[in-house]
Formats: sequence, structure tokens, C-alpha cells
Amino acid sequence: MRLLGQPAYVLHARPWRETSLLLEVLTAEHGRMGLVARGVHGPRRQALRAALQPLQHIRFDAVQRGELAHLNAAEAIDAAPRLQGEAMLAGFYVNELLLRLAPRQDPQPELYALYGELRARLGAGEPLAWTLRRFERDLLDALGVGFDLAHDGDSVPLDPAARYRLDPEQGPHRVRGERDGERSRSATGRALLALAADDAPPPPEELGGLRRVLREVLVAHLGARPLTSWQLMADLGRLTTQGGGIRS
Repeated sequence: MRLLGQPAYVLHARPWRETSLLLEVLTAEHGRMGLVARGVHGPRRQALRAALQPLQHIRFDAVQRGELAHLNAAEAIDAAPRLQGEAMLAGFYVNELLLRLAPRQDPQPELYALYGELRARLGAGEPLAWTLRRFERDLLDALGVGFDLAHDGDSVPLDPAARYRLDPEQGPHRVRGERDGERSRSATGRALLALAADDAPPPPEELGGLRRVLREVLVAHLGARPLTSWQLMADLGRLTTQGGGIRS
């Protein structure tokens, strides 16, 4: 299959052999794709290498051969946001989530649009904790495994003053005691309702609860192998005090 002028976001790039790259990109028409870019090293290929870096928005031509497509040409559509510090780690985290959860060769126009919005928010310097919680919510919805955050599993509206955990299949369920540290692994109904309504972010102490309950859902879908970005953030000690920050 020949692909011409296909827009995509670069999620990951790593060296392959002496002069090539193996890429993972996210497209609207074909979902996540693996690409082989040959002969990208050398002074005359500098512009191409720059266009094939993570977070870059590109347009490419390729020929699909088996699981991987062979890249024939690529150009940058725009300049990737220049992220530093925690924003850069947030971009790494989002890309790793998509690498693990987005299916290959499955059209994902909604996910493609969400990634573009997330990229713009990171570039604009919007609050990281709230930006990531909104993306995690929308990612689950786009993959067909999200749920109503304004009602519990019995369709009862959430109580803003109560606390809830998120069941990966049934959604919010109320925490009625302190047993087994459930309170520390829960979020307030107020915070969940704010996320459901895409309202103004809750206070920092409540954002931390959102991080914890959403992470439990993500772990259930990721399986036994944790994200490298989670460990990297912990190892580097880049843990913020504002609602858990990028420790998602």
C-alpha cells in the first residue's frame, strides 16, 4: 500500500543500524504506524532528521510492506513545541502511553485530534497536572474504555463531598471507610465532577486524587509492565507539589 502526503505526529524515534531510524507515528487514517527511515544521517539529511523527532507534526510518503512502512519522504508541517523540564517529561509520558495503548493500523481520527490539542497545551505552558488529567480522560474515551465520571456504577450522581475510586470497568464507586488505605487511593466527587464537566481545575490537593484514581485505571489497561516514564520521573525526583504534577 502506498501512502502519499499522510499527516502524522512522531511519537518515538530510535537509531537502527548505522544510518537509519525506526519510528512510531500517530496518524488519523491508519492509527499508530511503524516506519523505517533509511539513510537519515549525514549533513544533507539534517532537515529530515529534525522532522523525525518526537512531538513533530509531519507529512510523509511511504510504502507499507508488512508490519512496517518504508519512508520515502517527510517534511515538517510546523515547528514542534520547545519543551523543557517537567513539560518535556510530560510529553515523553503521553507518547509512551500512546505507544502502549493505541492500536496499530486502526483509524484513530479522534485520538489524532486529541494529541494535537495536548501538544498545543504543552507548548502554551498550561498547567501540567490538569492538562494531563484531561488527556487521560479523553484517551480512555477515544479507546472505548472510558466511563461517566459524573455518576457512579449504579447511575447515582456523585456527591461532591464524598470520595470515590475508579473501577476500570464500572467507573466511580464510593469509598465509605478508611480500610486498606482506600481514602489515599481515592478522589473527591468534586474533583471528578470538575473533570467530567471539563471545568476549572480543582485545588492542588484534589488534583492529586485525580492522578491516583486515573493511574489505577491506566495500570489495569497497561498490564504488568509499568511505564518507563513513571520510573524516570521518580528517579529524577521531578515530583511537583501541585496535585501530583506529571507523576501521572
